[in-house]
Amino acid sequence: MKILCVSDTTRSLAFSSNVSEIYKGTDVILSCGDMQVQNYDYLSTMLRRDVYYVFGNHNLETFKQTMDKDVMNFSKLDNEYNKKFYGFILDGKCMRDKRTGLLIAGLGGSMRYNNGDSQYTEAQMRRRIRRLALSLMRNKRKYGRYLDILVTHAPPFGVGDGPDLCHRGFKCFLDFMDKYQPKYLLHGHIHLDDQNANRITQHGATTVINVYGSYMLDTDESGEN
Repeated sequence: MKILCVSDTTRSLAFSSNVSEIYKGTDVILSCGDMQVQNYDYLSTMLRRDVYYVFGNHNLETFKQTMDKDVMNFSKLDNEYNKKFYGFILDGKCMRDKRTGLLIAGLGGSMRYNNGDSQYTEAQMRRRIRRLALSLMRNKRKYGRYLDILVTHAPPFGVGDGPDLCHRGFKCFLDFMDKYQPKYLLHGHIHLDDQNANRITQHGATTVINVYGSYMLDTDESGEN
């Protein structure tokens, strides 16, 4: 299965004019945030695949519109509302992609550092995880596993995060991986100026990948583009 992952910037091959050739065979598209929602419309149109995304801590026009609908955990958003914004808002929810059968959960936002939108304290993020627990338990009963992929914006604490509060990772993501054991945790937020920098870290049963820019994840043999 081929999963195109994007985050933070359009300066990547995923937004080139020949994206349909470069990423031919893509099965699903995941975004870790900090992108304009119109970018997802481009990818979905060019590749004819669904896009699932979380919010980062920038480019939050859609976040503010959903907040106006009193859906802070986004669990009340139906598919028609999602489609209005060029993709499926995964933030605070667990969804199953009908085409691939992937079980995907999303927890966007960064550590709270200046009281801005889509920023959370450690305690607030833990509460968001607890709200996901019922959906994850249902998955376990129905499919035999909690989920396949956790999509976040910020990284886990100590796993490729930064030294400042804004870029510090969440400790509760470590606990999440230990308990629910997703195969992958995909995040952005930490910019990689060196394209040869290491993106991948293993934490128990979970492969943590910084997908800054774009990254083609092949579940049989992953590779970067």
